[in-house]
Parts: sequence; structure tokens; C-alpha cells
Amino acid sequence: MRAGPVRIDAMDGSSTRRRATRAKLYEAAVTLIAEQGFSATTVDEIAERAGVAKGTVYYNFKSKTELFEELLRYGVGLLTASLQAAADETAERGGTRVEALDAMIRAGLGFIDRYPAFTQLYVAELWRTNRAWQSTLLVVRQQAVAVVETVLREGVESGELSQDIDIPLTAAALVGMVLVAALDWQAFQRERSLDDVHSALSLLLHGRVSGRR
Repeated sequence: MRAGPVRIDAMDGSSTRRRATRAKLYEAAVTLIAEQGFSATTVDEIAERAGVAKGTVYYNFKSKTELFEELLRYGVGLLTASLQAAADETAERGGTRVEALDAMIRAGLGFIDRYPAFTQLYVAELWRTNRAWQSTLLVVRQQAVAVVETVLREGVESGELSQDIDIPLTAAALVGMVLVAALDWQAFQRERSLDDVHSALSLLLHGRVSGRR
């Protein structure tokens, strides 16, 4: 009678360990690939940086390409979740749609500040069209942009935002603005605080997006 719960606990423990191992492999891979490129990075190097055996890499992923593809899913998934959480928290406290967008900008900057190497890779891959993971990249990109699209659409429908807004393009532009501005901040303006960068983008948001007169 006790065998069921024991097996469930064992499965939960195994699943937790595997997630932890994958997280280490993602971190190792993104750091190495950011430093020396995808082609130059070997599975041996990823395993060594992660502190695991080479066989562990292949136990979790069929190939280096699959590892990188799953890395994109994982990283953009974290970004999407942070954007959604910012929008949800604003809605829960009765904030406006523009306030939700502002909170999402800050959440995006916070994500990039925490994962600069991943962001650099992600932006670089958006410009490439000959990668095996291109279709996956397009799907996960749309997941992140869709969160912003939803808030924009709600703002237009409520009359808070201008009816003239091109929702898909504006959502992509807002996400792109945060990515590019944050990378510039990370590379060339590290003396500036997250609050400072957020304030600058917030002014742009309120001046160019808000439908109020």
C-alpha cells in the first residue's frame, strides 16, 4: 500500500534533480556560446563548465543543437513569465494598461540584467535565418510578444490607448526597445542603474503610446 507514495516521491526527486542538472547545462552553454560562438563550443566544454560528465549532457539532450534549442525555450519562457507576472500584478492592484506596460518594461530590464549572456544570444539569433532552431525561436518570440499584445489590445478596447495603434507591430517594438536599450546599457552604460534606465524608457512609453490627451 505504501509503494505508490514512495514511487511518486522518488519521481518528484528525480524530476527536481533533472531540472537542476538542465539548469546547470543551460547556464554553462549560454556562457560559453556567448564567449566563443555556437560552432566553436563543444559538448566537452559545456560538460566541464557545468561540472558534469559528458554522458550527462547526452542523457538530457540528443545533441548540442537540441540543447541550444531547449535553452532558447527555457530562457524566453522565463522572460515571458516575468512579463506576464508584471501585467498580472498591475491588474490585481487595479492599475491601468499603461502602468502594466511600464511594469513589463521594468520586468524585462530586470530579466536582462540577470541574464545578459542569454539576451545577447537571443537577439543575435533573431537576425539569423539558417539555424536549425529558427522555427522554435519564432514560436517562443511570439509567446513573449503576445503578452504585450494582450495588454495593448485591452488598452485599445477600453479607450485608454489610441485606436490607431498597430498592436502586433507596437508590441514587437516595445519588446525590441527593451532588449536593445538593455543591451546598450549592459555594454556601454553600466554606470547607470536599472531605475535610471527604466525611467528613461518609461518617459518614452508615456509620451508615445498613451492614448490620453
